[in-house]
Amino acid sequence: MALKVRHLKIGNHPAALELIPDRFGDERGFFSETYNKAELEKIGVDLDFIQDNHSLSAEAGTVRGLHFQIPPFAQTKLVRVVKGSVFDVAVDIRKNSPTFGRHVSLVLSAKTWNQILVPEGFAHGFCTLERDTEVIYKVNAPYSKEHDKGILWSDPVLEIDWPQVNGDYTISEKDKIQPRLSDLPDYFEYIQP
Repeated sequence: MALKVRHLKIGNHPAALELIPDRFGDERGFFSETYNKAELEKIGVDLDFIQDNHSLSAEAGTVRGLHFQIPPFAQTKLVRVVKGSVFDVAVDIRKNSPTFGRHVSLVLSAKTWNQILVPEGFAHGFCTLERDTEVIYKVNAPYSKEHDKGILWSDPVLEIDWPQVNGDYTISEKDKIQPRLSDLPDYFEYIQP
C-alpha cells in the first residue's frame, strides 16, 4: 500500500491526518487498498479498528454531526467517501488544548479517494455536497448510546463555514438540539505531546 499523508493542523498544532491511498486502474475499473494496519503504524498510527459504519445521505446539504463518544468508549475515526462528496469537519473539544473549539475541514470525495483520520477528543461531522453520498468509516471503540454525544453543528463560536448546497440543510432532530460548545462538559483533557 502506498499512502500519501498530509498533516491537518490548526495553526501550528496537529489536529487530524488526511490519507490518500493509491488507486490502480485499468479497463476493468480500479483496485485500492484502503486500510493497512502496518502502513499506518509506519506513520505512527497504532489503532485497532473494530467496527465499520456506512451511511447514505439521499440529499445534498445533509449535515451529520458534530458527533463524538466520551470515555471509556471514545472513538478515533477513519472516514472515507465511496460515492459523492462531503465537506468534512473535526473540532477540537479537549479541555486546555491550545486549539480548543477550533477546527480543520476538507472535502472528501470518491473522486479524490482521500480519507481523514479524526482522533478522539475531536467532534466530527460532515455536509454532503452531492445527492446519494455514501460515507464509510472505521472506529476503534464500539457504539455506546450512553456515551454518544455531540455539539451543535451551527454554533457560531465554532466559525465553521458550512457550504450552501441547496439553500437549506437536512438535519436530524437530534442534531438540531445538541448543546453549544460553551455548554459542553469537560469530557476530554488535552495532554501536552
